[in-house]
Amino acid sequence: MSSVTGELERSERILDTAGVCERIETLLPVGVRPRQLRVRTLLVGMLLVALDRRPAHLRRVHQALLSLPEHDQRRLAVHARWREGWHRLTYRQIEYTFTRVVRALSKPEPDGAPSQLLSDVLDRLLEASVQVLGEPCSTSYAVDWTDLEAWARPPPKDGTRPGHDPEAGWGHRTSTHPAQNELFYGYYLQALTSVRDEHGPEIPELVRRIHLASPQHDPPAQIIPVLQRMLASGIVIGDLLADSGYSYRQPATFAFPARALGAQLIVDLHPNDRGPKGTHHGAIINNGRLYCPATPTTLLELGPLHRAATSEQTVIHDQQSAELAHYKLSPITRPDHDGYHRASCPAAQGKLRCPHKPASLTLPNNRPTILDPPEHPPACCTQQTITVPPTVNAKTAQKHDYPSAAHRTSYNRRTAAERTFATLTDRATNDLSRGWCRQMGLTPIALHTATALIARNIRVADSFTARQAENQRRADRGLRPKHRKRRRTTIHDLTATAHAP
Repeated sequence: MSSVTGELERSERILDTAGVCERIETLLPVGVRPRQLRVRTLLVGMLLVALDRRPAHLRRVHQALLSLPEHDQRRLAVHARWREGWHRLTYRQIEYTFTRVVRALSKPEPDGAPSQLLSDVLDRLLEASVQVLGEPCSTSYAVDWTDLEAWARPPPKDGTRPGHDPEAGWGHRTSTHPAQNELFYGYYLQALTSVRDEHGPEIPELVRRIHLASPQHDPPAQIIPVLQRMLASGIVIGDLLADSGYSYRQPATFAFPARALGAQLIVDLHPNDRGPKGTHHGAIINNGRLYCPATPTTLLELGPLHRAATSEQTVIHDQQSAELAHYKLSPITRPDHDGYHRASCPAAQGKLRCPHKPASLTLPNNRPTILDPPEHPPACCTQQTITVPPTVNAKTAQKHDYPSAAHRTSYNRRTAAERTFATLTDRATNDLSRGWCRQMGLTPIALHTATALIARNIRVADSFTARQAENQRRADRGLRPKHRKRRRTTIHDLTATAHAP
């Protein structure tokens, strides 16, 4: 009973902090007889179902409200007094109110994207859960998208009739199948998960924003308005971590607007974007940076470290990345309001020795030396500085050199996004696989998804608090914090074990 009371109290605090119930209530039609079920009570029931790890079915919402203590049922008007006497809430009343809420939050003409009102409701609900649970002391976020399969049957391949869900569509998802890609019918779900800052303390990885749309809408382009609303509400956006699915898009779709919001991108580069991609005033455009024309080709072709690399391979890779940094043209000014900045030769900055810069030859011999300088030096060698427009490295420019150790360490924080979606497919919690929600249409699925992620935030926050308390108890006893065991076993580990003497 105490657990149910605690979950109910926290659910009501989140809804009251969000302040969306009264706003939605004003949008619903007024009938001859006042409705027994209010919007606030409906959302409380949906949160209780999610917290109880049950599928998002309206019948379960009805059961959750009827299972509350009697005084809570009367307070929430689940058990209300009518003229004929006391009356308990029926399933038809749940269905009626939910249908009216969905109609009020939907677009008049569905197009597979959420309405402005629905987006505002989702933002307020997720932000309220973060405020109630404790706002993480971080400005870094990891963004990713995943597939959310619809309950509706897909349209036939011959196109003779549309699908039963008017807003769902066909999309691609990565699978364990050898083809590594398959079709699904449903929606793309994006989530912005809070991660710790680079040199900050550990924080609970709470989902702060979500976006649900049909696959016919490009996810990276759809997340930009979400970031704009975050910034408008006073939330500072620092590091933004994303995989190559975001960085591979056209710059005007994701990179340019994200940087305009003040975000510092930390992204993985698609294989097609890696390596030398032309020159600018003679400087080599490579992996989001400009490099000296005499940079060794082996360093320019350096790729990211393999996830199963040994410690020896890691040391060699980091040494090569550090050597490559000596050839980089570092910016000497910040980008102006148009995105232009100036950069200078690495020899002029004392990072390497070059015959075209006689003063650099006095540097210690531990600096790289250009043995074969260009016969006809380009502008990057003859001028003190060169102007770099925003169109250079438009997609690939980011906070850290790619693929350096600093980039690898910082980018590893993006696994928080993977953990977010892993908890949404965990059969022990809220399994958002096909059938978890048997509603059709974007709006009802988005509302149920928001409640599932709020429940996920509550579990993550509780687990983080318990872990911090346990670490404090161990520290008081003079013990080290308890670390999680490494569960991944690589092919190298298995091979080394098999050939061990």
